[in-house]
Amino acid sequence: MDQASPGTNGSSVPASRASKSESPPPSSMATITQLRVGCKVWVSKDGDFRLAELLSIHTKKGQPIFYVHYQDYNKRLDEWVPVDRLDLSRPVQWPKPEKPKKAVVPPNKVSKDSLLVRDRKNKRARPPAKNSKAAKAARARGKENVDVGTTDDAPETATDVATPLSTNNATPTVSTPPEDEQKTGENDMVDLDATQPETIESMQLDNYSREEEIEKLRTSGSMTQNAHEVARVRNFMKIQMGHHEVEPWYFSPYPIELTEEDCMYICEFCLCYYGSIKQFQRHRMKCQLQHPPGNEIYRDENVSFFEIDGRRQRTWCRNLCLLSKLFLDHKTLYYDVDPFLFYCMTTRDELGHHLVGYFSKEKESAEQYNVACILTLPQYQRHGFGKLLIAFSYELSKKEGKLGSPEKPLSDLGLLSYRAYWSDTVIELLADESRDMKETSIDDIATVTSMTTQDVLHTLQTLNMLKYYKGQHIICLTAGVMEHYHKLHKKRRRLLDPQKLIWKPPVFTPAQLRFAW
Repeated sequence: MDQASPGTNGSSVPASRASKSESPPPSSMATITQLRVGCKVWVSKDGDFRLAELLSIHTKKGQPIFYVHYQDYNKRLDEWVPVDRLDLSRPVQWPKPEKPKKAVVPPNKVSKDSLLVRDRKNKRARPPAKNSKAAKAARARGKENVDVGTTDDAPETATDVATPLSTNNATPTVSTPPEDEQKTGENDMVDLDATQPETIESMQLDNYSREEEIEKLRTSGSMTQNAHEVARVRNFMKIQMGHHEVEPWYFSPYPIELTEEDCMYICEFCLCYYGSIKQFQRHRMKCQLQHPPGNEIYRDENVSFFEIDGRRQRTWCRNLCLLSKLFLDHKTLYYDVDPFLFYCMTTRDELGHHLVGYFSKEKESAEQYNVACILTLPQYQRHGFGKLLIAFSYELSKKEGKLGSPEKPLSDLGLLSYRAYWSDTVIELLADESRDMKETSIDDIATVTSMTTQDVLHTLQTLNMLKYYKGQHIICLTAGVMEHYHKLHKKRRRLLDPQKLIWKPPVFTPAQLRFAW
């Protein structure tokens, strides 16, 4: 008999049922030597204490340091902290013990008895043949279509289902599969839906407001293509690039000997990396490069754009990929740069061209992507350079005469930047009175902007500009859209001048598109 434990209202609850409810993780006081991976401790952060989970413990220069993830905060805020930032005067939450895994019998060790039992069940469930005596007897009783849903040979039984019913007054009955088969059918439908590409309907299942969506992206972190990247901890505390000291966000596979240093020094022109300030200073005295090693295809009063072939400048492009991996969680390619073209945006001063951001593009994309990877360096973010990079990628698509879209999945910040650019572009095009856009379609908008029709349709639905009127869908300029349009014109924005783009789409021979190490 189950022993009863008192409930909240005085009634007794069986102990077996009470044990199923999740209990909070055990907590107790601990010392530094007792801490282990998975514990949750209070850590000092920006003048306040936050609960954080220990992801890794490492000894650096004889002192233990802890890699922590702050609860309910973005993954990019994970960091290495020394001992003095841990508050051990509060209880430590210990991880739950792992449940023992069930032993799985290998297929080659299945007993003969179980095979015989399974064979008997299959024989028992197999329907009789069409010309057998049991089938003839069933047809004579008028029960030929009763078990159609349970037969294994679906194409043959389909012809039987299509036969006309008899003229008697008996109502036709539809056989329903057992509950187990219904469950498996539902699971199959879910699996099939999960394999379909992302469409507008699937994107609209979660109706979040903009504030809720930003909060969801803030706490969930970036999307990843490689599951192993999630478990990797950040390997650098800070980097110095030019006059900026930047705190990295994610892991990047730089040489392991550099991870022991407090700071990594990166040359902002050739992107070479050093762990010693003396080595970096000697390099700066010898480095003659003052701009990215490619062709300058655009220049205005503020920025310049350079086109670099990954095959011709492998070392520089690999260094660029290693740098960008510090700030992109979903990036998986670091060394195979031959199939890509890199378009780098820079600002100019008396010292040379300083890298602001870049995007890469496949030389031959089967899916017609116009961006493979895009990044604005953190020291230049929130200055309008991100939208300028996106606008430049679409200017190249206009020169090529193609529709383009970024490669998926996008990072969280990339997704917000692209949605903002798409909204601004569509609103400015439709609300501009100088353009005669009264009779327009989604295909016309895609042709003018070089956005794909799917991106245009998604943007119109997000802005609530698609209305159903008199049997057809129309594009409606709402009061909120017009208010946003007037705000755009009052805002100081960085804009491109398409006349200053001096570029022809590169043409590659089959031999040039054959990549190998």
